[in-house]
Amino acid sequence: MQISVIRFVAFCLALACVGAESSIEQPYRTAYHFQPPKNWMNDPNGPMFYKGVYHLFYQYNPYGPLWGNITWAHSVSYDLVNWLHLPHALSPTDPFDIKGCFSGSTTILSDGKPAILYTGVYANDSQVQNLALPANLTDPFLTEWVKSPLNPLIIPIDGIDPKNFRDPSTAWQGPDGIWRVIVGGHQNGQGKAILYQSKDFVNWIRSTNPLRSSAKTGMFECPDFYPVSINGNYGVDTSSQDKLTKHVLKASFNGNDYYILGSYTPQTDNFSAESDFLDGSFDFRYDYGKFYASKTFYDSSKKRRISWGWIAEMDGDANALEKGWSGLQSIPRSILLSKTGKQLIQWPIKEIETLRAENVSIQEKQLKGGSVLEVLGVPASQADVEVAFDLTNLKKAEFMVPDGVDPRALGSQQTASFRGMVGPFGLLVLASQGLTEQTAVFVRIFKICCAHV
Repeated sequence: MQISVIRFVAFCLALACVGAESSIEQPYRTAYHFQPPKNWMNDPNGPMFYKGVYHLFYQYNPYGPLWGNITWAHSVSYDLVNWLHLPHALSPTDPFDIKGCFSGSTTILSDGKPAILYTGVYANDSQVQNLALPANLTDPFLTEWVKSPLNPLIIPIDGIDPKNFRDPSTAWQGPDGIWRVIVGGHQNGQGKAILYQSKDFVNWIRSTNPLRSSAKTGMFECPDFYPVSINGNYGVDTSSQDKLTKHVLKASFNGNDYYILGSYTPQTDNFSAESDFLDGSFDFRYDYGKFYASKTFYDSSKKRRISWGWIAEMDGDANALEKGWSGLQSIPRSILLSKTGKQLIQWPIKEIETLRAENVSIQEKQLKGGSVLEVLGVPASQADVEVAFDLTNLKKAEFMVPDGVDPRALGSQQTASFRGMVGPFGLLVLASQGLTEQTAVFVRIFKICCAHV
């Protein structure tokens, strides 16, 4: 089989940006992705766009590169590419969060003011939901946040596991003016998106039924619930009452971010899903790589919904201590509903392309099966690559039954050295002379019924 490289372009990094100063000593520290100058980082929290400024909060250890001492770190940007790191927004200083200020979300209230709902942990490990508000709304960066004297606002009762009750979502407002929020929980062997309502964003009442529950998943971590437009290439505000939408429920479990689509009726708070989590058929995930605890927000300036996700390190504590840092955020992605209406599609935001400078290009190059083409002239240690392949024949693609197949596990079992009928083909990065060391980013094509995947 022959493969044609229709277009290959490697864009070199345009400038010494985030982390580039240390890239001489640490060539594997990223420059396209968001990460703080040092120490541990995990979940993205409360991203928002407010009065011309993008905000990103995130789980952070201010004292070292391993998990612990969890605070809400805070950074701001005008373009989602260049970031200014600010003082921490929330630190574990009170009884209701003394063991950590854990994940949560921001919500823009009816009066235009932003609010944070986050999980705090008592000394006995009981998890509760708390409120924080900006100390000074005239500060364009919202540098200081004040915890509510009424905290905690939501506590685990009625059989909810107090050690598995966390990660409040962005709240949404129904046509009745009442706010809704979901909190991830575990009760009676089921993972749940537990629904609460409030008229004032302070006094919260648990709804009779959860928004969704499942006995297959374990606890729902970092739940996210938002609408997507059926007819347009644009994002939708979380509280939108537009009828031409579907709703997405995302939950993080088993090391992945899964989602289901459905219709939501705000009058009854009923979410009628088109499928279920882990229902035995093809499971929808945001990503099949290292990507977890994601959080979306609505960017009102460009009418788009953007997702962040945590990329965990896999090289162990010893390497983290040597490097002085661990964890990064995914490149922010825009999220839309596919034209079929059956799944989500994602794409890196356009602003990332501002980091591009000189490029190396290959056009219309034919490759024989098993051959390797070396790309010369890429001086940067990091590059943004666009590549398009054209395959001459897909008739021999292997047939795959999707039920029970985990694509990530399949990729681990059938590595780049495993020859299939159609594939593998792709890129070898971080490759040494003679290819004794390499990292393969590859594709293998299978046939499912009448389609290829």
